[in-house]
Amino acid sequence: MRRLLLRALPLLVAVLAFLAFLPALDGAFLNWDDDRNFLWNTGYRGLGPAQLQWMFTATWMGHYIPLTWLTLGLNYTLGGMTPWGYHLGNLLIHAANAAVVFFVARHLLGVATTSRLAGASGEAGYGKSADATTVAVSLGAGAAALLWAVHPLRVESVAWITERRDVLCGFFYLLAVLTYLQGATRERTLGGRWLAASLLAFAAALASKAMAMTLPLTLLVLDVYPLRRLRLGWPALIREKLGHFALAAVGALVASWAVTRGAGWTSYHDYGIGARLAMTGYSFWFYPWKLVWPENLSPLYELPARIGLLDPRFAWPTLGLVAVTILLVLGRRRVPGALAAWLQSMIVLAPVSGIAHAGHQLAHDRYSYLSGLGFAVLAGAGMTWVVEQRARGRVTRWVFGTTVAAVAMALVGLGAGSWVHSRVWRDSETLWRAAVTSDPTCALCYQKLGEVLHAAGLPGAAEAELARAVALRPDRPTAHN
Repeated sequence: MRRLLLRALPLLVAVLAFLAFLPALDGAFLNWDDDRNFLWNTGYRGLGPAQLQWMFTATWMGHYIPLTWLTLGLNYTLGGMTPWGYHLGNLLIHAANAAVVFFVARHLLGVATTSRLAGASGEAGYGKSADATTVAVSLGAGAAALLWAVHPLRVESVAWITERRDVLCGFFYLLAVLTYLQGATRERTLGGRWLAASLLAFAAALASKAMAMTLPLTLLVLDVYPLRRLRLGWPALIREKLGHFALAAVGALVASWAVTRGAGWTSYHDYGIGARLAMTGYSFWFYPWKLVWPENLSPLYELPARIGLLDPRFAWPTLGLVAVTILLVLGRRRVPGALAAWLQSMIVLAPVSGIAHAGHQLAHDRYSYLSGLGFAVLAGAGMTWVVEQRARGRVTRWVFGTTVAAVAMALVGLGAGSWVHSRVWRDSETLWRAAVTSDPTCALCYQKLGEVLHAAGLPGAAEAELARAVALRPDRPTAHN
């Protein structure tokens, strides 16, 4: 019975991940890129030769995402312009991602736990509790996958139709990691079918969204910990990933080209080196903090008109980032997993941290979709340790029960938060009213709310919101218009 329950864990994780975002199925197309991507754009509607040509050549709104457009074209073929089908697609892919996170976490936690136990020389009972270790690792992987999957930071990626590219990229990114883990060993470099499968999945991730471009660096972090493959040497580890690095370079070049054709980069004249350092420090701190305290989530954390590195809003996060990084480096032998998760987050976020920048945002919740994976696995490692210690009789039943109850309550609370926040994304007016409540200084949020009210035939209410947008950012012509 226990084996059956353990085998059912990934399915349970997927079902719970789906249920947490169920209110999103009632959502409409939003005036936050959904209008331009789907209501005004006819290029993706279908899977005929003309549509396929458009999908593989378009840089619509600054993105080259042919694989994402293929899935959206399939949505149109099956259900036309009914939003429900598009939302269902997002939820199903996210649920699948949650199951893959389980398998990735189980592999990483299994390697880390085995290494830790093997390194505890002379430890009583070592080698006699493989079954208990398997249970501990599986439960830890389940906790990690659920923490990642039902967290309110996932709502933007799952409940927003436009972010099909996020969940689809996440699916192939996770498959690229999982296939890499299946083939990577301490004794030899990766090759053969596992290398080919990882490269194929990575290429699919890049064709879904360019955010996956940093994967080779994440794989190197995993080589150090928990895989502990450094005995092979850095040249060998880098050489086995030359295909990954080549794909990453192509992905970065294509993404840059797409931005110049469909959007535009933020000028260094407007935001210089000091501002970019402040934006980067803020971004690297923002997502781990929101993971711990997911309050006042918004569709847009607006880029201020002026940014200074010494402004308190940016100075404190930057100082916190430096302090935590130093502490984790100093404690890398005791808590190597924490440093690995911290580095993985910064690696994933680097392309959208501020060094290169396009758009009106200072941060976006959706950028945590990949960057939060390491922290989830780290939390799963804590759960694995507690279960394993209980099996060895080193934790009392009361402490163990209290810990499990606390973890369960936290996961239920996060899932409930995602359920509530998913309802915010059901229509444009609800979304932007929540946004201006979350951040009363967001000019673009007031502008978007004004556009909604104007389209609803409420010119007086629309004028009031647009006036607020003009007062906050008088240099922008759109709210004036």
